[in-house]
Amino acid sequence: MPSLTGRAVITASVILLLAVVLAAFPSVVGFSPEIGLAASLTVFTIGFWATGLLPEYVTSLIFLAAAMLLAAAPASVIFSGFTSTAFWLVFAGVVLGAAVNQTGLGARLAEAMVVRLSGSYPRLIAGLVLVGIALAFVLPSTMGRVLLLVPIVLALADRLGFERGRKGRTGMVLATVLATYLVPATILPANVPNMVLAGAADALLDIQLRYAAYFVLHFPILGALKGALIVPVILVLFPDKLSGARIEREPVTLMPAGRRLSFVLLITLALWATDFWHGISPAWIGLAAALICLLPGIGILHRDSFARLNTAPIFYVGGMLGLGAYVAASGLGVLFSTELLAILPLRPGADAANFAALSATAAGVGLIATMPGVGAVLTPVAPELAASAGWPLVDVLMAYVVGFSTAVLPYQVPPMMVALTLTGVNLAAATRSLMAMAVLTVVLLWPLDFLWWRLLGLPG
Repeated sequence: MPSLTGRAVITASVILLLAVVLAAFPSVVGFSPEIGLAASLTVFTIGFWATGLLPEYVTSLIFLAAAMLLAAAPASVIFSGFTSTAFWLVFAGVVLGAAVNQTGLGARLAEAMVVRLSGSYPRLIAGLVLVGIALAFVLPSTMGRVLLLVPIVLALADRLGFERGRKGRTGMVLATVLATYLVPATILPANVPNMVLAGAADALLDIQLRYAAYFVLHFPILGALKGALIVPVILVLFPDKLSGARIEREPVTLMPAGRRLSFVLLITLALWATDFWHGISPAWIGLAAALICLLPGIGILHRDSFARLNTAPIFYVGGMLGLGAYVAASGLGVLFSTELLAILPLRPGADAANFAALSATAAGVGLIATMPGVGAVLTPVAPELAASAGWPLVDVLMAYVVGFSTAVLPYQVPPMMVALTLTGVNLAAATRSLMAMAVLTVVLLWPLDFLWWRLLGLPG
């Protein structure tokens, strides 16, 4: 969190002033008092989420408290995020992430894979990308993966002689971070934006996203191919070579608890992948796995582990989903969709143009609200967008994924900012890598992804 001095104070003051004006003088912009209050709370909440002037969970709690104190909407609307499937999926991710870290399973997997794939600099970068992707299946938290992998990557860089400031060290860090967010955007429980979208779809539209269908639609192009693109981007932007020193594998002890957790995770992944058959939500599968880890007799997590869980992401997501429900209930969503439809070239039958417009809209909202906010902001207006495009609702939601998996600037992905702080990697270097990936994604992968949709019979 930046210190509230200088530019931060000015930014906070502008956000607060705009929020106050919208609430106190809504007629100035043609709003009713109810719409003005909704716009005020939305500007405040999204403004502080996007700028990071306060911890995200603090901003969420301020929104929840302010909305209730001002009687902006019933508690059933404001706190609807805490009853959504996404909330419990995030909770499960927090517990499973703690288990992966505490048992040493994550470190064991990462160390084994990186050393095995580090015979040359290109092979090392490819190995780090593969590690980031592989861990997304067993550690459903971008922040958790970043906090697990960054120390391993830095230690490996030191062993390879990549000192601070060297291109190889920067490339190693950015390959890991890019793979940790961009590719897992195509794996339903693996990122906060995915789960916010799933929760908002469930709470607002009564649509339950399925793990298998989500994976089949998004992973082949936006996941696998994008992961493959990360390697040449890093090699071109941050060229380097290994000194030729042999990398010895450092033993990482896997405790019995880690072996038990491996079994739990395998069963969990199998159930997630077959949800099209049994119909059980990924959230309830994840919750059951989390409870198994927490049970004292199982021996995966210690008795006091629950008290030490990082609950910040849980309140962050709960607040986001509550804001989305409030935007929809207040009428602000309808107003926003009306303005949006006046701009977007959506029309029935123009599927390629609709795909591009909806994806670009989601990417654009991500520049303002950050990537986790895309689902909360756009899901309430999905029915109007679907009607204008002549698309099923779920296909509009899936186009949002194309957008929020295309990050342009580091601040859009909070875990990336954390990684840069921990590693000392230059913000400009991270920006170059993200922008390069964004350009390649829009130019190469978006058209391929639309063709993949067509092959699968979408939209429709």
